[in-house]
Amino acid sequence: MSSVDIHGDTELAAQSCRVLSQMAQIRPVLDKIADKWTILILIVICPKPSRFNEIKRRLDGITHKALADALKRLERNGLVTRTVLPTSPVGVEYAITPQGHALREPFEALCAWALEHGSELDAASTRFDQQQKAQA
Repeated sequence: MSSVDIHGDTELAAQSCRVLSQMAQIRPVLDKIADKWTILILIVICPKPSRFNEIKRRLDGITHKALADALKRLERNGLVTRTVLPTSPVGVEYAITPQGHALREPFEALCAWALEHGSELDAASTRFDQQQKAQA
């Protein structure tokens, strides 16, 4: 093992310790942004503000209640704004805030990772399930 590897491993261990020591601060934030729909909702409204039904249409599989709850939670956490439009009938438009927009880069990286490694995860799950079945 070279000294570069030792340094890298030491730095990784130190970073891991820092993260673990700050877990009490990190976990509540991750709980607010890493649920089932938040990332996808923010990706949908990031390019331009959108109305409720447009968001729902673009998020295949989300229920009306799940979207309403998620948008309310995102608004409460300062990631989304809700604007009532003076139309008939009254419309509501959701837009991403600067704080929410700051999540764009990490969320895009996470989505790219998911696209790149999704098949590997599926293959690993299949192998695991087959091993479990063979052991039973």
